[in-house]
Amino acid sequence: MSKDLQKRAAEMLLGGATLLSEPCPYCKGVRVMKEGQALCIQCGREPEKRDIPEEQKPEANSLKKTLEKKLESLSKELEQEADHEKQQAILKTINSIIETIDKI
Repeated sequence: MSKDLQKRAAEMLLGGATLLSEPCPYCKGVRVMKEGQALCIQCGREPEKRDIPEEQKPEANSLKKTLEKKLESLSKELEQEADHEKQQAILKTINSIIETIDKI
């Protein structure tokens, strides 16, 4: 354990960092975490930062396309509807579909 790592870990702890119960995945040393960044006091390694690709399942894509088509259809229907009660019902349905799309 180097003096630099000890100093850095001490500064992190004084700044509000916490000791992790899980050991370092590389050397099984003690780790300190602050603001989502973990540092091993033993080897000094930090977990690799990787971008996780946002991948949607084919079923989600298919459902999203179906809902988007339904939104388009309801929008056209709303433009032509004169009855205010029916307009409100269409708007509620549109809102529900938009919320569902956001969850996908």
